[in-house]
Amino acid sequence: MKHAIAFFDFDGTITTRDTLFEIIRFQKGRAALYAGMAVLSPLLVLFKLGVISNQRMKEIVLRFFFRNTPVAEFQEQCDKFCRERLPSLLRPKALNAIAWHLAQGHPVYIVTASAENWVEPWSRTLGVPCLGSRLEVTGGRITGLLLGKNCHGDEKVCRIRESIQLTPYNDIYAYGDSSGDREMLALAQHKGFRAFE
Repeated sequence: MKHAIAFFDFDGTITTRDTLFEIIRFQKGRAALYAGMAVLSPLLVLFKLGVISNQRMKEIVLRFFFRNTPVAEFQEQCDKFCRERLPSLLRPKALNAIAWHLAQGHPVYIVTASAENWVEPWSRTLGVPCLGSRLEVTGGRITGLLLGKNCHGDEKVCRIRESIQLTPYNDIYAYGDSSGDREMLALAQHKGFRAFE
């Protein structure tokens, strides 16, 4: 009997859009999101040009919107986001693929650059573990920095290998939608690039 395992990116693969901006909109409001992005727009241009790294840009955005937010308050809003907003952002084809893998008895993991705070409450309802970026917390408050590396590109593979012994699996499935998933897709015999659009 062949043993299989499946890894799913989250933003753009399972969801229709980037949830970082959706979590900001949900917690801070649309006006605050647009005003903040206007302030940050010169830095976003530098990010698009490759001058600012993915991790640094994410930390700039997180610090701008969430620095000094009590983590308990932030998590409560993330849990609420997973219940109230996230369902409308999910791709039915991706959910069907997750359900198929689970029905086959395959372990399934969400591997995402998004913070575990607003992905894991949803993935837990499916019984699916989440490997995501982690937010630094000091004195019970979010600093806006990441704890360790952004779970993107090579770091996705590092997090997978830290968490799972892959040698027992004959078949590895991986699903992603962007260049940040390339290394994870390279692990797999079965690659699903933008498979659910």
